[in-house]
This record gives sequence, C-alpha cells and structure tokens, in this order.
Amino acid sequence: MSKRADRLQPAADQAKQRSEDAVLKLAEQQQRLAKAERQLAELRGYRQEYASPGVGGLTAVALMNRQQFVERIDRAIDQQVLEIERQRQSLDQMRGSWRDAHAREAALDNVIDRYREQERKTEERREQNDIDERMQHRRPAR
Repeated sequence: MSKRADRLQPAADQAKQRSEDAVLKLAEQQQRLAKAERQLAELRGYRQEYASPGVGGLTAVALMNRQQFVERIDRAIDQQVLEIERQRQSLDQMRGSWRDAHAREAALDNVIDRYREQERKTEERREQNDIDERMQHRRPAR
C-alpha cells in the first residue's frame, strides 16, 4: 500500500496548477483594469482639450459641432467609468478565486508535509526497533 503523502500528491499537484492558473488570470485582469483606466484618462484629456474655449471666433455651426462632440466624449467617459467598475469587480472576484486556490494548495502541502514527517518518524522508530532487536540477539548468554 502506498503512503498517504504519495496518494495525496496528485491532488496537491492539481491544487498547485489551479493556483498558478488563478494567479495568471488575476494578472491578466489587472492589466485589463489598467488599460481601461488609461482609456478613461485619455477620454478625460480629450474632453478637457475640446471643452476649452478655442482661440479665435468659431461659427455657430462649428460651436454646435464642438459641443456635440464634447457630449459624445462625456457619454464615452460615463461608459468607461462603468467599465472600470465592472473590471474592478471582476478583479476582486479573481483575487478571491486566487486566494481560495492558494489556500487549498497550502493546506494540501501542509497535510502532505505532516504525513511525510509522521512517516519519517515511523520509519526511524522501526529502524531503531530493528537495531535494538539485533543488539539483543547479539548479546552473549550468561
């Protein structure tokens, strides 16, 4: 019969893989969030640029077009703020998934370590008993 630690090792390997997969997904989500935040900063920059009064006189049509463009940028900013919130929620979920996967991996590793330590101590006791028994049979009879 195989040792308990050896029987648990495949589960520990699988838990380690899940933890590694979760950390990769977490990193990808962090990148998506950062990208969305950069896009928001760009939109706000465009808005500031186009909302500021222009140099020189603009025709009424040009002013109206500029105002409509600023309104479209404002709607895009609102949508991007919502997208960032969605990305943050997703990041929080992935962070929780990684924590769970990492905790399971650590728990299995601890159990395996404990089993291996118990097996090592059992083996040492068995070896010591064998030595003691051999020493007992070697003693000359009096």
